[in-house]
Amino acid sequence: MTDSAQERLPATVLVVDDNETNRYILTSWLQRAGHIVISADTGEQGLTRLHAGPGVLPDIAIIDVLLPDMSGFEVSERLKSSPRTAHLPIIQISAAAISPADHAEGLRRGADAYLDQPIDPDELLATVTATLRYARARQRAERLAQRLIALNRATMDVYSAVGFHSFAAAATGGAAALLDTPASAVFLSPQAQAVHSMIDDPQAAVRIHPAHAALLKQLAAHGLNQDTGVTIVRVPRGQWRAMLPGDHLPGDIALAVSRTKRGRPPVCLAVPATALQSADDEQLLQQLANASALALEALRTYNEERALGLALQRSFLPKELPTVPGVELAFRYLPASEHAEIGGDFYEAVQTVNGLLLAIGDVVGHSVTAATVMGEVRHALRAYAIEGHPPHHILERLETLLGQSQPGITVTLCLVLVEPDGRRLHIANAGHIPPLLIDPQDGPRFHHPHGPLIGMGQRHPQPTVVRAPPGTRLLMVTDGLVEVRTAHLDATLAEFRETVADGPDDLEEMCDLLLARFGQNKDDDIALITALFI
Repeated sequence: MTDSAQERLPATVLVVDDNETNRYILTSWLQRAGHIVISADTGEQGLTRLHAGPGVLPDIAIIDVLLPDMSGFEVSERLKSSPRTAHLPIIQISAAAISPADHAEGLRRGADAYLDQPIDPDELLATVTATLRYARARQRAERLAQRLIALNRATMDVYSAVGFHSFAAAATGGAAALLDTPASAVFLSPQAQAVHSMIDDPQAAVRIHPAHAALLKQLAAHGLNQDTGVTIVRVPRGQWRAMLPGDHLPGDIALAVSRTKRGRPPVCLAVPATALQSADDEQLLQQLANASALALEALRTYNEERALGLALQRSFLPKELPTVPGVELAFRYLPASEHAEIGGDFYEAVQTVNGLLLAIGDVVGHSVTAATVMGEVRHALRAYAIEGHPPHHILERLETLLGQSQPGITVTLCLVLVEPDGRRLHIANAGHIPPLLIDPQDGPRFHHPHGPLIGMGQRHPQPTVVRAPPGTRLLMVTDGLVEVRTAHLDATLAEFRETVADGPDDLEEMCDLLLARFGQNKDDDIALITALFI
């Protein structure tokens, strides 16, 4: 409905006047103009009619100044001081209080207009129309401001949604909050499942159900077909129920359809057609539908990039570990939680002329780039190890490689070369979490000596050599397993060491225990490799 059409709507008018003849005349004029009249003959009766129950208030009040129980000025003042009636426009009338001072007092105490009696009917009706025009414009502006706040909140919610279910709840709930109405929505999830969501009112919970695959195409045919953009169409109740028999919306439907890319399924938000009372309401629903389509496209792109990154990451990791006499090995790799970015954690075990080389590392940062650099570093590490370079020479060559091919990227890396007889370990640590050595007699201890991160352009010290008597175990992990944002790393490492000391001897069981104890709901990848020297 246009603003000019709203201005011409008939109003409900409260007339407060103790003179029965005046009430009759005013009521006749107003009713002939199409208005509905409620009358009262005292100020208290008028106030009671306005404050009795939660019913719909009149649109305007016409109040005589000289009432038997209180002045019309006091009635106006009390109405304007109540939050329930503060917005009610008031026309003050009087045959006695007609001086400029009376006019000033009436307007100061709450009146929006002041007419002296006898009143010309045309002047009365014109004043009612003008006062209503201003009041309705103000109400539309206040209502629009509130809905713009609701749109802003809903837009922020859909853009900040983590995962598809929270997005669907934010978009559907946002439509309900925006227009204060029940709402429905239909989307295609990033997993290519059509989904139908419903909410009964802004305070209710959103219900999400699977929908049939052809539904989105049917809905798009009502508006966009294959085009991009956003539009609102009216769908008759019968057609809507034929497409969505389980939907809860009453009557005809206003359907907002938005698509941001050709070939993508649209986002569809639906509300009762009666909820759109103005062009402003239509524009607000269109903006929310468009924001939801953009947010869902970003979520879909993120899921596609994450799947690609995980596939890339897994392709760079070893499929199995070598079999080496006198050494038992076990490993685990756990990607970060579903909504975290791709990391660059990796591990490696390669048989060389100098013995078994164990490696664990982490490219600093989280992105597909980190996963790509991880693959480059791991392949280079294998090549340098197979050529027979000792651990610190491998670190120096990786330093040169990274400086030339990936300047600005840093990598933590711990290398442990196990001599062929398994009795000595050469440990070179480039800024990584220290390896944990579990001596069969003395228990677990961290090996703390380390050099700089790779990528800093600094020299790397020679490895330290430690003895590994039979029964010694080695545990190497990435920081995703032991780092906790709310705790100091030293405290977490101490707890980690105690868990290992009290844990099982079997390597596989130990891996499972550590992941269960430290690896739940982490926002970083976890790599773990452990060895037993027999």
